[in-house]
Amino acid sequence: MVEVSGFFSLLLLILVVYAIVKTVQSDAGTMGKVIWVVLLLMLPVLGFILWLLFGPKG
Repeated sequence: MVEVSGFFSLLLLILVVYAIVKTVQSDAGTMGKVIWVVLLLMLPVLGFILWLLFGPKG
């Protein structure tokens, strides 16, 4: 039986990788991209929520 925490950890990993890929592909400046990627790697849950709200679009 799969633990619930394992499922949520896997889901979070997928979401953070998606956010990183979308950030790297965005039109944001290099420094902005670096800051977002570091934030997503250091604080995955909070970083992903902030990325959804304020992250680079497009």
